[in-house]
Amino acid sequence: MLNIFTVSFFGHRSIERVSEIENRLDKLLHDIITQKEYVEFLIGRDGEFDLLASAAIKRTVREYGYGNTHFTLVLPYMKAEYRDNEKEYLNYYDEVEVCEESSDAHSKAAIQIRNRNLVDRSDLIVCCIQRKSGGAYKTMQYAEKRGKCIINLADN
Repeated sequence: MLNIFTVSFFGHRSIERVSEIENRLDKLLHDIITQKEYVEFLIGRDGEFDLLASAAIKRTVREYGYGNTHFTLVLPYMKAEYRDNEKEYLNYYDEVEVCEESSDAHSKAAIQIRNRNLVDRSDLIVCCIQRKSGGAYKTMQYAEKRGKCIINLADN
């Protein structure tokens, strides 16, 4: 039976020290891909860190990919941007899903509900939390309460 290791990514809408965070992320992704039998990456698309992490995942999979990864964009609800550009999204991500638990929630609450769903599904949380406020910080606190393994790329 295939041993699937699931990794979720969270971060603030805007981040500082981008190249330092990117370098840490590249090394971490290399280690995960080369050490795990099969890796499922779960990510949103709601801020600067998500876009940075997505680009790093694509780059690392291209460079070290053993065909042992699956990259899923998890939307909190159906977005017009996705509906209007579905083909481009599916060319970039291996899969796009709409989180069932958050799909009917108010848009302000939906992202947090989706994030908690990702935490619950994950073996590892990779985040970039640079301040003690906001949705990404709340998601990290939730992951801590759930006893998840967390790597904060913003930590020294």
